[in-house]
Amino acid sequence: MSDLRERFAPLPADHLALWKTVFAPDGTMPLFPRLVGLVLEDVRADYARMRLPFRPELNQPGGVVHGGAIATLIDTVVVPAIASAYPTVPQMLTISMTIDYLGGLRAEDAIAEGWVEKRGKRTVFCRAEVRSARGELVTRASLVYSVRSS
Repeated sequence: MSDLRERFAPLPADHLALWKTVFAPDGTMPLFPRLVGLVLEDVRADYARMRLPFRPELNQPGGVVHGGAIATLIDTVVVPAIASAYPTVPQMLTISMTIDYLGGLRAEDAIAEGWVEKRGKRTVFCRAEVRSARGELVTRASLVYSVRSS
């Protein structure tokens, strides 16, 4: 994986603990990311890294991981990055997501890094990359989110 994470400051311990609870396999993580099997590996201020462990059920008929599973990983990896700036988890809604699929992923984990590029008052612009476990770039994406905090 890249050295991208080093550009982002670590989170305070209590904030990091919140994210570990939210994305724990038996925690409060939303049902769909848990169903897909996403694993949070790291979260920092404006940055997160997640893994989609390979399972044959994620394949499409051509023998590569389904683009929808990768899109789910991309759409989810930016969530802790966006929310890292708030004391509690805000409401976050995807406005747009543009994905460039650069290659297929066969029988290995997908590892995503997502980060915030710019924050507006209620709009957040993000980027994400997905690599194979071997480090090959599989997708790159740009996302825009609407954020509402209490």
